Amino acid sequence: MTQVSDQVSDFNRTRALELDGVHKSFGRLEVLRGIDLDLAEHEVVCLIGASGSGKSTLLRCVNLLEPIDAGRILVAGEEITGRGVDVNRVRRGIGIVFQAFNLFPHMTVLENVTLAPRKARALGRRAAEEEADRLLERFGLADKRREYPDRLSGGQQQRVAIVRALAMQPRLLLLDEVTSALDPELVAEVLDVIRELAVRGMTMLIATHEMGFARDVASRVCFLHEGRILEQGPPEQLFGEPREERTRQFLQRIVAAGRM
Repeated sequence: MTQVSDQVSDFNRTRALELDGVHKSFGRLEVLRGIDLDLAEHEVVCLIGASGSGKSTLLRCVNLLEPIDAGRILVAGEEITGRGVDVNRVRRGIGIVFQAFNLFPHMTVLENVTLAPRKARALGRRAAEEEADRLLERFGLADKRREYPDRLSGGQQQRVAIVRALAMQPRLLLLDEVTSALDPELVAEVLDVIRELAVRGMTMLIATHEMGFARDVASRVCFLHEGRILEQGPPEQLFGEPREERTRQFLQRIVAAGRM
């Protein structure tokens, strides 16, 4: 993790993502209540908190899957929530992977991975397949390129979903509880992929319930409570000496449940 730490130290030089006073409601339910958050290039930030705290909604707003009600979001200095923004262009640079794998069941692994680069990046079939093969080889899936999703384990399907996002060459990767739908024995293989991405300097914003993983891979951890970032800091500080009572209560419950 030394490479990532060195790059994060130059935080003020390059900001990959900025959220400034972001609010989001669904009807009368206010889910995000003024989120302020910056990510530096190559930084890995984990979002933790109870279900319903706003983690998934925050990621969906960054990817423009949900419109925000107030505030603004900037990617590499460009406001992406302003009027007249080309949403499809913005999304080409922001990969997102969900709890559900969302692979096309009628397509092979190779077809799933190459579809977006061919359509959105206008790559020819051969170039798209060569890039896909390199990624599949990198993440131990080369022998699955001709398989259909229903022939894969849950961990393999989630790794394919991550590869599919990477095939678009995003500058920012959003991961939304990507291990929640997996059997416990399959979680490690997906977390290993994310660790490898972190070491290579991928900028990531990760919503997770895996506290040990967050402590291991994140350069910063944010605790969300009732739509606000109640506390944030380096993993060793937030997990070891949380300042807020609500953070302490949340972590105590995690420890009691044997999940940390």
